[in-house]
Amino acid sequence: MLARLLQRLGLALTLAAAGWLGWSWRQGLGPWGAFGPVLALLGLNALALGLEQALAAGAHGNDPAPRPGPGLRLRAWAREVRQSSRVFGWEMPFASTRWPDMLPAAPGLAPGGRGVLLVHGYLCNRGFWNAWYPRLQVQGVPFVGVSLEPVFGSIDDYAEQIDAALARLQRATGQAPLVVCHSMGGVVLRAWRRSRLARGESAEAVEARVHHVLTIGTPHRGTWLARFGRQPNAVQMRQDSPWLQALAASESPAWRARFTCVWSACDNVVFPPCCAVLEGAASVQRPGRGHQDLLDDAAVFALALALRASPLSPTEAAAA
Repeated sequence: MLARLLQRLGLALTLAAAGWLGWSWRQGLGPWGAFGPVLALLGLNALALGLEQALAAGAHGNDPAPRPGPGLRLRAWAREVRQSSRVFGWEMPFASTRWPDMLPAAPGLAPGGRGVLLVHGYLCNRGFWNAWYPRLQVQGVPFVGVSLEPVFGSIDDYAEQIDAALARLQRATGQAPLVVCHSMGGVVLRAWRRSRLARGESAEAVEARVHHVLTIGTPHRGTWLARFGRQPNAVQMRQDSPWLQALAASESPAWRARFTCVWSACDNVVFPPCCAVLEGAASVQRPGRGHQDLLDDAAVFALALALRASPLSPTEAAAA
């Protein structure tokens, strides 16, 4: 669904630009008159990301994270422009199925190594992880990438998709997977657990289905920026929203101990920085990285591999 929306948007912008160039040429507006508005259109993404960085700087307030200087924010902005242009301009609209899920080829094969479930964030699809799929494949790591739909639904609506993906990896590998989540994806995973508890399943049984959870730029306490959103999932991610408070009240220290939260004080979407850390979870800061650019950090990918290879979770150790 999102891929089609982005394709149509790209086509509409291309036709608009072509129409303007044709009209301006006939009117004799000259090179600047013809190409100036087109270049301005192409620069809207960079302008929007710059505005987000400015808002993040203004909303930093008394957050305990060190306040990034202008130079660090500028570098983060430049990298984010590159990343977002690639992801939204190509990977998600046109290449979201380029790398299919990698699981054992046929029933009856010996279980493979621990799998990885990749969960994207708001207004994204599985193509968001395209830079990770081949790297996991080279390492021989089984993986599943989900495309959460509906794009603008409630976060609670995604629970069944998460449940099915976890089950696929468990069946294929014989082990609880590592779950890697970007942005809203981390909140989606937390909401999945609550949905299973509401069905009468025990916390121990539900939590045993997850080895560990790595969240990257996740608004665990919401984000200041979500106040501008009007869709259900955006409203749920408003800073300390009633929905997020209820979600937090449903969680135990043991569940939160399974989380590692990667965050950046230069995150242009999830801010102030404290919002990206779940109380009771491990915390890893990556300085100078924007919201999407956190995925391009080699140290974050290495952390995911290390968590996948980490010792058994407490539940698995008890069952061993």
